[in-house]
Amino acid sequence: MCDLYRVPCIFDRVSADKKLTVEVPGSKSITNRALLLATLAEGESRLLGVLFSEDSRHFLSCIQELGFETKVEEDRKQITVHGLGGRAPKEEASIYVGSAGTAARFLTAYLGIVKGSYHLDASPQMRRRPMAPLLACLEQMGCEILYRQEEGHFPFTLRGHGLGNRKLTVDIDSSSQFLSAVLISSVLSEESLDIQVQGSHGMAYIDMTRRMMEQFGVNVLVPAQSGQTPEKAGEAGTCFQIPGSQHYRAQEYRIEPDVSAACYFYGMAALLGITVTVKGVHFDSLQGDVEFLRVLERMGCKVWESAEGIRLLGPAGGRLKGVEADLSACSDQAITLAALAPFADGPVRITGIGHIRLQESDRIHGIAAELGRMGIACEEGADCLTIWPGEPKGCVVETYEDHRMAMGFSLVGLRSPGIAIADPSCCKKTFEDYFAVLEDSIHRMLQFY
Repeated sequence: MCDLYRVPCIFDRVSADKKLTVEVPGSKSITNRALLLATLAEGESRLLGVLFSEDSRHFLSCIQELGFETKVEEDRKQITVHGLGGRAPKEEASIYVGSAGTAARFLTAYLGIVKGSYHLDASPQMRRRPMAPLLACLEQMGCEILYRQEEGHFPFTLRGHGLGNRKLTVDIDSSSQFLSAVLISSVLSEESLDIQVQGSHGMAYIDMTRRMMEQFGVNVLVPAQSGQTPEKAGEAGTCFQIPGSQHYRAQEYRIEPDVSAACYFYGMAALLGITVTVKGVHFDSLQGDVEFLRVLERMGCKVWESAEGIRLLGPAGGRLKGVEADLSACSDQAITLAALAPFADGPVRITGIGHIRLQESDRIHGIAAELGRMGIACEEGADCLTIWPGEPKGCVVETYEDHRMAMGFSLVGLRSPGIAIADPSCCKKTFEDYFAVLEDSIHRMLQFY
């Protein structure tokens, strides 16, 4: 793909009765969790509907470098993993996690607990992202950490000695992945473990982790004395308890379609006033991004379940309503909502997103900068954005090596002429052929015009 993708403006060329069905790849979050759960289970697990992208390939490469036996069938979207019940095949290895946040956090927790010496490194982008809260938790467990450059960041060497502490504290303000990482690997202890949570970010992803652990046979409890229930898991002050002597169960496991990816096509429906169905996406999804569809409902869309997948009908003429939306449960959609905001009938205020400054890019600043490039008024707060309606001007959207900037802002060009996306290949991180799927969708929408 070239270094620039010019988005076709099709708003005036699509009939309102157009119905489009789209298929998106498997969930990145579920794929990488399932890969680690399969290595920790005893025996052979077959993962179906696997996402093959830059992030998941890095995760897969890491577990292969650690010595785990795998059978990869990319054409069938399947991976078979032979797990060793928590044991690592190699007691010393060097692994490279690239820019994959899940690989960086989940494998660091695992290798900081198992006995051995492991050297971990990452891309320049991932070296800048926060790791210190997770590494501090590993030190509570008795792990020795040797930093090779900046303390609290990649690269480093881990020397694990098992779980030497039964009560841990994890700060999740900058990333919920820190807690998910510790939860998944907590079963390496034969004794029960208590984990106190500091911070309140990422409840939906923590719930996904808990539910997947349960699907693989391990229960995570939230003690009644804390006044919390399992449905509130992940809120500030929650204490998780992992009973001892539990083991993951090897199995055949089907990975859901990626709801984060699906939301770009639901956003397309909202902008163009058409109906879009994404195959296999349902409201009982493990993924918190399904809540973004409720935000689209408030903006004037109609949403309903079908056997094939959730369907969304955009308002007539793409006339969207301004809203205030707390996206703490689906923060990956902040860019998607920002792309829709100029076409609303009033301001759109996005809250609960302070942590997205620490992701692949400073997304709050990036959103404000690119909307400003389009001539759209946007006020940037520490953890929020307010965007006013306007007519976006043509420009080249900078993507900051951030896949979500590329995919989210491509929506603007469907309705406003002259929008081009710089470095579209950055989508390989999670959705390698996003622009090919977008092109195919556009072709099918215009086919009978």
